[in-house]
Amino acid sequence: MEEAVRLNAAEPASTEADTGSLPRCEHALELLLTHRGNPSAEVDRVLADDPQCVFAHCLNAALIVCADDAAARSSLAASAAVIEAACPDMHDPARRHAAAARAWLEGGAALAVERYGAIVIDWPRDVLALVVAHALDFRLGRRHMLRDRVAQVLPEWEAATPGYASVLAMYAFGLEENSQYRRAEKMARRALAIDPRHPGAIHVVAHVMEMQGRFREGLAFLAATEPAWAEGTGFSVHLAWHRALFHLDADNPNSALAAYDAQIANERAPGMSVLADASALLWRLQLRNIEVGARWRLLADRWEVQTLAGARPFYVVHAMMAFAAAGRTAAAARVFDALPHTDTRGASLSLPEDALAPPFCEALLAFARSDYAACVEWLTRVRHIAHRCGGSLAQCDLIHLTFTEAALRTRNGRLARALVAERAAQKPASRLNRLLQQRLRMMLPAIA
Repeated sequence: MEEAVRLNAAEPASTEADTGSLPRCEHALELLLTHRGNPSAEVDRVLADDPQCVFAHCLNAALIVCADDAAARSSLAASAAVIEAACPDMHDPARRHAAAARAWLEGGAALAVERYGAIVIDWPRDVLALVVAHALDFRLGRRHMLRDRVAQVLPEWEAATPGYASVLAMYAFGLEENSQYRRAEKMARRALAIDPRHPGAIHVVAHVMEMQGRFREGLAFLAATEPAWAEGTGFSVHLAWHRALFHLDADNPNSALAAYDAQIANERAPGMSVLADASALLWRLQLRNIEVGARWRLLADRWEVQTLAGARPFYVVHAMMAFAAAGRTAAAARVFDALPHTDTRGASLSLPEDALAPPFCEALLAFARSDYAACVEWLTRVRHIAHRCGGSLAQCDLIHLTFTEAALRTRNGRLARALVAERAAQKPASRLNRLLQQRLRMMLPAIA
C-alpha cells in the first residue's frame, strides 16, 4: 500500500501528514492484514477526524469489498467519490483502488478482482490491493490464483518489509487450497517465525493438519497457540471450528460439542461467517446421528433474523442447514425461493457457487426428511463442481460427507464404496474414515 496510496504523486501534501492520519491508517492496515482487532472501527475513527483522508477511504472500500458487506454499499460509494475528487488522474493508484471498488459495487466481483489484480501487477508491494484480490479469488473459487497471484509478487518482498508475514500467510493459504500441503506448512511456519502470533498463519497450519488427517498434532497445535487466536481475532470462532473438526476426526463428538458450546455458539459474535461455522459443525454431527438437543433450534433462531437477500450463496446454504434440521419449513421455502436456479446437469466446471447452491439446498432438505435417495440424486448433479462451494477445501468437504452418508443410508453399495475409498485415500489416518469403512464392510455382504 505504501507505493500505491501513501506515495501518491497526484495527491497534494496530504491531510494524512497534517492530522496524524497516516500512522493510524497504517495501524488499521496492519489490523486488516493480521486479522486482529477491528480495522473498520479504526478507519471510521480516522474518517471522523479527517473526512478527506484518501488512504482511509481506500481502506474503507477495501474492507467493505473483503467482507462482501452489501449493507455498507453507500459507505463504499461515498469513499469512492472522495477518492475520485481528490485524484482526478485515472492512472493514479488511489483512483484505481476506487475503480476496483466501484466494480464490486456494481455487482462485478470478477471485474473487481481483475482491477485489484492489475494494481498488484503494477505495484507489487501494494498489500492492500493484494489482500482484496486474495479475498475475491477465494470467494470466486479461483484456487490457482489464490496461490499464483501472491507468487507473482513474492520476489518483491523482503523479511524486513512491514506486512511480509501476512503476505507469506496468504501465499501459504493459496498453496494449501491447491493441495500443496508441505510447502503450505513451510510458508506458514516462516510467517510464524516473523510473527509467532499471526492468526492467519496459524489458520493455515491448522488447515494443513486437518486436510492430512493429523488430528492429534492439530489439537496440540491449536492448544499451544490458543492465546494468539482465541480472543479478538478474525479467526477466533473459525479456529475453534477447526478444533472441533479435529475432535470429529478423532471420533470424539462429545469434545466437538464442547468446543461448539464454548467457542462457536457465541451470541456476542456477529456476522454470518460465525453462523456458517456453527451450521457446518452441527450438520457434521447430524450426519453421524449425534443428538445435539436444542442447538439446531437456537441456531435457526439466529439465522432467521439475518437478512439473507443478496447474501452469498455460501451463507444461504448454511442457513438452509439450520432450517432443514430444525424443521423450519417456511423459512427453508423462503430461502430456496430466493436462490438463483441453474441447470447443472452436464454443466461446465467453471460454474460459480450460485449454480451449486440450489441443488445442495434440495439435497439438504431431502436428507433432513430422510429421503436419502433424493439427496444422492441431487448431489450427483453437482459433484463435479463441489469444490466451488464458496469456501475452503475443508468447508466444501461437507458436500462430500453428505453425499457419502446419503449413499450409505440408501444402501447404494457401489457409490458408497467409491466415496468411502476416496475419503480413505485422502486421509488414511482419520478415525472417521475408518468408521465409514467399517460400516461399508458390514453393508456390502448384506447387499451381495
